[in-house]
Amino acid sequence: MSGGVGPTYNDIALPKDEHHHAVGKTTGFFSFRQLNVLAVILVLSASGLVAVIDFLFALLTFIYFFFISKVVFPPHENPNRDAPLTSSTNKFFRFYVACAGIVGLLLPICYIFEGLLEDDKHGVSAAAPHVFLLASQVFMEGLAATFGFSSPARILVPIVYNARRVLTLVEWIMDEFSRESPAYGTGVGTVSERRLFAGKVLAAVNLGVWSFNLFGVLIPVYLPKAFQRYYGSSKEN
Repeated sequence: MSGGVGPTYNDIALPKDEHHHAVGKTTGFFSFRQLNVLAVILVLSASGLVAVIDFLFALLTFIYFFFISKVVFPPHENPNRDAPLTSSTNKFFRFYVACAGIVGLLLPICYIFEGLLEDDKHGVSAAAPHVFLLASQVFMEGLAATFGFSSPARILVPIVYNARRVLTLVEWIMDEFSRESPAYGTGVGTVSERRLFAGKVLAAVNLGVWSFNLFGVLIPVYLPKAFQRYYGSSKEN
């Protein structure tokens, strides 16, 4: 969520654990965080809440990122050029990543779980694509760190995923605001007014957070920084 820099937990970010990895070398396999998001991916997939288009997106981007990391933007000869763009000791950055993780993953997962209990199939299906893609992004960011992707290849992971998720968030917010009545549904499956309101707020907040993350942080700040470091003068570290 960090984005090679930080919120998907890493959207704006390069995963926190990256600074422990030697650039260009494979360490460990899956981190604890990767295993958690992998579990989310598998559960959503097994429940039938993920559309084929989202599966294809995750699969094709996986192949694409590994291709560009080897062919287009291979690891730099100078390992310092591929170091994380933001220090994991940066308290503000860590706070930003943590907040993005709560808003982007934790709360939507809780929303989906409650929806299953209340039989709110519409709300669950609307929120699931965002959660699936964000979990896939965090997993891919972990792989990028583990396999020593170069700075340009790594920063493209959150940018591409964030751009895709903004579209799913627009769909989510449209779905939520199309359910206007507190008495949406009938009988046992009736959705409470509180849940309808929570769905609208959660979708709107996520759209705002991830739009800012993409257009206010990743593209204008970290993308140029990644390329400048990668293609900078040989005299620079």
